[in-house]
Amino acid sequence: MTLRHLDRLLDPASVAVFGASDRPGSVGATVWRNLRSGGFAGPLFAVNLRHATLDGQPVYRHATDLPRVPDLAVVCTPPQTVPKLVAELGTLGTRAVIIVTAGLDAAQKQAALAAARPHLVRLLGPNCIGLLTPRAGLNASFAHTGALPGGLAFVTQSGALLTAVLDWAGSRRIGFSHLVSLGEHCDVDFGDLLDHLASDPHTRSILLYIESIESPRKFMSAARAAARNKPVIVVKAGRAGHGVRAAASHTGALAGSDLVFDAAIRRAGMLRVDTLQELFSAAETLARFRDNRAETLTIMSNGGGAGVMAADAAALAGVPLQDPGPDLLRRLDEVLPSNWSRGNPVDIIGDAPVERYVATLSALLDDPQAGAVLFLHAPTAIVPSSAIAQACLPLIEATPSRVMSCWLGDTAVATARHNFVSAGVPDYPTPEDAVRAFGLLRTYRHNQDTLLQAPAASESPPPDVAAARAIFASAEARGREWLTAQEAKQVLSAYGVPVVPTLAVAASAEAAVQAARSVGFPVALKILSPEITHKSDVGGVRLDLRDEPSLAHAADEMLTRVQALRHGARIEGFTVQPMVQRPHAVELIVGASIDPVFGPVILCGQGGTAVEVNADRAIALPPLNRNLAAEVLSRTRVARLLAGYRDHPPARLDALYDVLIAVSQMLADLPRLAELDINPLCVDETGVLGLDARIRIAPQAVAGADRFAIRPYPGEWAQETTWQGQPLLLRPVRPEDGAQHRRFLERLEPEDIRLRIFQTRSELPPSELARLTQIDYEREMAFIAVRQDASGQPETLGVARSVRDPDNSEAEFALIVRSDLKGQGLGRLLLEHLLRYTRAQGTPRLVGDVLSENTAMLGLARRAGFEIVTSQPPSGVVRLELQLAQAAAAAERP
Repeated sequence: MTLRHLDRLLDPASVAVFGASDRPGSVGATVWRNLRSGGFAGPLFAVNLRHATLDGQPVYRHATDLPRVPDLAVVCTPPQTVPKLVAELGTLGTRAVIIVTAGLDAAQKQAALAAARPHLVRLLGPNCIGLLTPRAGLNASFAHTGALPGGLAFVTQSGALLTAVLDWAGSRRIGFSHLVSLGEHCDVDFGDLLDHLASDPHTRSILLYIESIESPRKFMSAARAAARNKPVIVVKAGRAGHGVRAAASHTGALAGSDLVFDAAIRRAGMLRVDTLQELFSAAETLARFRDNRAETLTIMSNGGGAGVMAADAAALAGVPLQDPGPDLLRRLDEVLPSNWSRGNPVDIIGDAPVERYVATLSALLDDPQAGAVLFLHAPTAIVPSSAIAQACLPLIEATPSRVMSCWLGDTAVATARHNFVSAGVPDYPTPEDAVRAFGLLRTYRHNQDTLLQAPAASESPPPDVAAARAIFASAEARGREWLTAQEAKQVLSAYGVPVVPTLAVAASAEAAVQAARSVGFPVALKILSPEITHKSDVGGVRLDLRDEPSLAHAADEMLTRVQALRHGARIEGFTVQPMVQRPHAVELIVGASIDPVFGPVILCGQGGTAVEVNADRAIALPPLNRNLAAEVLSRTRVARLLAGYRDHPPARLDALYDVLIAVSQMLADLPRLAELDINPLCVDETGVLGLDARIRIAPQAVAGADRFAIRPYPGEWAQETTWQGQPLLLRPVRPEDGAQHRRFLERLEPEDIRLRIFQTRSELPPSELARLTQIDYEREMAFIAVRQDASGQPETLGVARSVRDPDNSEAEFALIVRSDLKGQGLGRLLLEHLLRYTRAQGTPRLVGDVLSENTAMLGLARRAGFEIVTSQPPSGVVRLELQLAQAAAAAERP
């Protein structure tokens, strides 16, 4: 529906409970008691036909009897009453309803939604526990306990998990900004709440428990936007589900698997964890240690056993331990006993006095190469732990976000632990917990790096889309679901993927021998049957046949075997192709499939006949660019082979990335592409070569850019025009424009920057530059004007940008032109192009803030039809607004 009125849901000024009761154990009684005891400061109203008073308060019979319209209504009445009650509340002016009631059937849920829609009433539930906003004393739930106020927001599809988290967090004094049970989420869902919580000043981290996603593009856009602002951490149920199923292609077998959800979480810049313990550990780590950028860890311990446990945990978690460099070793030798470990972990020996702790920690913190430092301490009788903590705190406070701690024990280290935690040091109960937390932090950072990669156009030559579609149409006209091997390779060739040609099709063994004479030995022989997709499973592949007798024998043997194993399968003969001789090649699989939730997905991993056994594969959501393709490959074990070893030179990875990008483009261009396997895809120092391929087409559209969970680069909005007698290209910005965009910004005068962003900036950080060029096209647009400079390189001359709100009710625009090109009509061209785009997205209103002294921008906006709707004299800011539908109608009138 809309993002609006979520504030009424999460932070209402007044609440009414429909079905409030005094019957022990009833939901209505529990909700009423929780609201009354939570400390909520606003008016509370009880509604029930059978009571006159409740806890000394009047009880109202109907919504129309209430003395004022409640912001929030909590409904605990029978299912059949819910739709009518929602309609009544909407008419009165209530804009948020929690439907605690369970048992609504599909028709009742739809009726409730229909009743809510005309009034934009937000519905949480049905069949939910409710929600809590501890800061406001709001406990609009039937949970068994309340919550402490804090900075974590927890959103869950499981009501039982909400109550478990409340119990778990209460004993650990963990506080929350909001806790929300979605229930059956007929209206308010994860996407809505992520958008709201992303800008909530009371929320520092967002925790999610997810069982299913119904609106993947909405979820991905909201998740990517939220993850840019604050950590979003996810526990996903169903990791060990049915996942892998029988399928005709290897990639198709992964549809619906947990690997796809993993890929979505990674692409959105979120962090996935496996347990509730890890959920809160990750939240605490990111809250206290998020600014640490170290990839390696140095362990400092006063006991060998604790250090070894931490080192073992690091090995299991893939966390690299940084060996001390020569300078650090020399300094540590000066302050540690001669029998210290001289490695990582740094064992300072159990008899260490306070001075040894301070000297060691100082040496580690003075060395940037030491990375993050895990401070391990087991209590001893030599010196009180509190004294050690007190002495080390000045070092830690001088170098924030460098130290993690683990004070082993309980009472003896309680004061020391408290002192470290009070100084902002993340603390963990065991060495293993600390190392796993650091590993989660590394994963989170890598996911954030992926988040900064947005889809972009490939620099490769454009594919022959028409040829590929013609092959699909021909197969469909013949009633075939699977393309032949020859057709599949033709489709790949149309997208620039190198393939070994299937040079000959032979109807018999004798014809295969004749074909081999023209091809030249050695050859590969494969059975040709539309019913057999995995040829090697039935003995339908023979390789490296070097003469005519061996080929004839192989063909006869193959035919007999296949007919026995696949009785009834239609055998059309054989294919004969030259044997590829690439001694250094590594066999990969690249594929595509349609996930039932996230739509088109891409697979990359180790290929060959044992692809399922090896299970070395990574999944990615399209669209891809070079950096994203590299990230997919980096998550496979086979990537290490491609880097080169012994006499095998490094493979040409750029060629492999081009294949992944080509498959991504196929999924965008060919809506009926249901499954694709390129297996094996040989990769070596000379490039790539597809030896075999299979493609399945669907009877209806299952792929296509509209079905991507992440909106791809909108290349259709690129427009060539003429400006000042020169060719000019207006196009959406791309991630690869980063360096070009920086050069553009460097040519802006400080005064122009101030007029654009209302402040002067001497330098733009890389992260902020990335946000300008790596955008979510589902919600943002930035058109740049590009021409060729004197050296033939592209240069950016101006930018027009808009950001839509999640409801698409309005978009905010901004415009800037290079300082030396102002007043020459370039701003008008950019603004007109932006207006055409915004209208096409169905956005009704475009707004913008302009300094009153920026007369050039105000004049341009007035000529485009903008009106001044507000003016703020103290700040000198003018709010401009353009009703796009009205402006379009006016432009069409003669």
